[in-house]
Amino acid sequence: MTGFGTASETVDGCRYVVEIRSVNGRYLKCNIRLPEDFQGIESGLEEIVSSRLDRGTVTVTVRCSGRSSEAAAKIDVARLEAYLEQLLPMTQRHGVVVGVADLLDLPGVMAGEDEEARRAEGAKILGRLVEAACEELDHMRRREGQSLLNDLQSILAEISEGLTVIRERAPGVIADYEDRLKQRMESLLATVGSSAGEEDVLREVAIFAEKSDIAEEVSRLTGHLDQFGELITSTNEDPVGRTLDFLTQEMLREANTIGSKCLDSEVSRRTVLIKGAVDRLKEQVQNIR
Repeated sequence: MTGFGTASETVDGCRYVVEIRSVNGRYLKCNIRLPEDFQGIESGLEEIVSSRLDRGTVTVTVRCSGRSSEAAAKIDVARLEAYLEQLLPMTQRHGVVVGVADLLDLPGVMAGEDEEARRAEGAKILGRLVEAACEELDHMRRREGQSLLNDLQSILAEISEGLTVIRERAPGVIADYEDRLKQRMESLLATVGSSAGEEDVLREVAIFAEKSDIAEEVSRLTGHLDQFGELITSTNEDPVGRTLDFLTQEMLREANTIGSKCLDSEVSRRTVLIKGAVDRLKEQVQNIR
């Protein structure tokens, strides 16, 4: 599911900001965007994300601004002086001007122990912030999850209502067929001066009843609805997304069978509505792990 979380902290004049965005995805995919100073700590941050989130395409963006008042301490003075001892004779002899920026770019000048310590401390701070941002994102996803649950339960109630109408309507469909069959047979046989035998009518009605019997499909569809409702309200933390997806496929199959077997306008109308509701269920299930 989608979600957003952010956390920030200011330490020694340096402000660290972490933003985490998540969009729906069946598996966890993490993209981490870091400032150049912290390149190389992606795996540690990704491990934190994977320990808090199970799925989704997650983008972690880290921003750092400002510098510590002790930033100058990261210059390796001894190394810089060693460079100067070598460079001064050359500059005097050849008249070459070396700027401060050029000196700071020399290898090792900005990579002393203080720089490594600052980097390690920043990595710890970012780890805390990623955890806090994940927590905020998780709260947002839970709120979205509650809204999704309410929507799913509403759709289930809609399907159940349509199924109740079909269940009540089914016995009357056979009785209506029997009346229509008697009228049709009597009308046809009257032209030849005969009448329909009761046994003939009963035999035709029995054949029709067997072909159009939807009791089994209605029962199975009801069972699928009950199981779906139990899974989405269960306190068990096990993934249920695939099971729900399978149930929606089975619901659709039973609804199609009901529509093809019971040739009644009201049942057909209700079946179409049920199939539309099941399609909505199937779409929403993709947001559930």
